[in-house]
Amino acid sequence: MFVVIRFRVAEAEQAEFAVRLQAAVDVLQQQKGFVAARAGQNVDDPELIALTMEWLNIGSYRRALSPYEVKLAAVPLLSLAIDEPTAYEDLPELLP
Repeated sequence: MFVVIRFRVAEAEQAEFAVRLQAAVDVLQQQKGFVAARAGQNVDDPELIALTMEWLNIGSYRRALSPYEVKLAAVPLLSLAIDEPTAYEDLPELLP
């Protein structure tokens, strides 16, 4: 499964945001079930930043948000995300 989390970040705040994003990913990647993460900037709207993460399953992603260190480092940043659904199941029948 994968997660797509989008943020709207003013260009003047992106350097600080990058530091916070790295800290969040650092703690999340230590959690059981984490596979990979990547971040990107929208080519048409430079204030739109996306974080994608791959997890073994939805349970591992949801459990990863519970540890104390994640609540300190990642949850405050994730609370700034655009309010929309973020978790997606792979559909291998669409792209075998």
